[in-house]
Amino acid sequence: MEAVVSLNSGSSSIKFALFTLGPDGPQHAAVGKLEGIGTAPHLVARDANEVILVDRGWDNGAALTHEALLHDLFAWAGDHLPDHDIVAAGHRVVHGGTEFFRPLCVDDALLAALDALCPLAPLHQPHNLAAIRAIRTLAPELPQVACFDTGFHHELPEVSTRFGLPRALHDKGIRRYGFHGLSYEYIARALREADPVLASGRVIAAHLGNGASLCAMRDGLSMDTAMGFTALDGLLMGTRCGTIDPGAVLHLQTQEGMTAPAVEALLYKQSGLLGVSGISSDMRALHMSDDPHAAEAIELFAWRAAREASALILSLGGIDGIVFTAGIGENDSVIRSAICERLAWLGIAIDAQANTRNAPVISMADSEIIVRVIPTDEERMIAIHTLAALVPAGDAS
Repeated sequence: MEAVVSLNSGSSSIKFALFTLGPDGPQHAAVGKLEGIGTAPHLVARDANEVILVDRGWDNGAALTHEALLHDLFAWAGDHLPDHDIVAAGHRVVHGGTEFFRPLCVDDALLAALDALCPLAPLHQPHNLAAIRAIRTLAPELPQVACFDTGFHHELPEVSTRFGLPRALHDKGIRRYGFHGLSYEYIARALREADPVLASGRVIAAHLGNGASLCAMRDGLSMDTAMGFTALDGLLMGTRCGTIDPGAVLHLQTQEGMTAPAVEALLYKQSGLLGVSGISSDMRALHMSDDPHAAEAIELFAWRAAREASALILSLGGIDGIVFTAGIGENDSVIRSAICERLAWLGIAIDAQANTRNAPVISMADSEIIVRVIPTDEERMIAIHTLAALVPAGDAS
C-alpha cells in the first residue's frame, strides 16, 4: 500500500505521521514523535487506533544526530510496517521568504535558497532542512516536498505586511510574513466542514502551544496575523518573548553589553513563560505550581493573547467566531476561559461545562460570538500538499 510520510523536525524532536493513499485522500496509519534529541532520545509511535506500535529509548544516546535517529526510524518502519510503500516525504519548512509559498519538490537549488533563509527562523529552519538532508542520504531516490508555514499568509493585504521602515528594506524582504500557516490552513478546511457559515465569516484562530500565534481569517483566508518577520513576534510563548519594544533590544546591546548571539538566545530560548515564571516553559507545570511567578506568567499569556486578538478584530472589521487549537488551545480550559473573559466585551459567553470537557463548541447558545475548539493536524496538511506537488492538480484530496 502506497503511503507518504510527513515530518516536522525541530531542534530536539521530530514529529512524524504516516498516511496511506486512497480515493478519500491521505488516511492516518501511524503517528509519533522522536523527542529528547541531544539528551535522551525517545521514540513513541501509535497506529490510527491509538495502539502503541513502538516505545523505545536509546541508552547513552545523547550524541545521536537527527540523521542517525531518522535512520533508526526508517529501519523500524521497514520492519514493522512492511505493507506500506513510502512514495514521498513531506516536510514542514517554517520560512519560505517572499519567493516560496506553494509546496515544492526539493532539489539542490531550492535547498540552497532555503538555507539562505535560516537567519529569519534560526530556531526552526536549520532543523527542518537537516531532516531533508538526512533523508536524501538515507533514501536518495525518494521524492521530498517542502511545505511552507509562511505560505498561508502569502496573500496578506499589503498594509498587513509592512513595517514603518524605509521602502528599500521592505523590498529586501524585511516585512511581516506570518507563521503556523499549515495549522491555520488545516483549521480553515476543518471549520468549513464543521460550520460553513462561520467559515465564510470573520474568525480569529488561536494556535496556542509552545509556539503561539493568532490569525485573522475572512472566508478562510489570512487577513492578518500576530507573528511578523520571524516566529519570535506576537504572543508570549514557551521560551519566546513575543512582541517587544525594539528599543529594549538596543538597550540590551548598548547598555547591558550583550552580544547579538546572546540577545538572540535570550529572546528565543530564555524568555516567555520560562523567563517570566523562572520555573518552566510548560503550561501544565505552571498550573500545578504554587509559586506566584507561575500565576503571573499564566496571566500574562492570557492577557497578551486577548490583547492581540482585540487588535486583529480591527483587521477583520468585526468578528463572528474564535477557534482554539494546538496543545494549549485544544486542551487547556483554564487558558481558554481566561482569554474569553478578557474578550467578554464582544458578547462572548462561555459554557463552563462544555469548556471543561474540551467540547467542539464551548460558547453558550446565546453567545454573540461562536467559540470552537478544533484539533489541528499539520501533518495531514503536509501530506495533502506533498501529494499536490507530486501529481497533477485536482488528483489529490
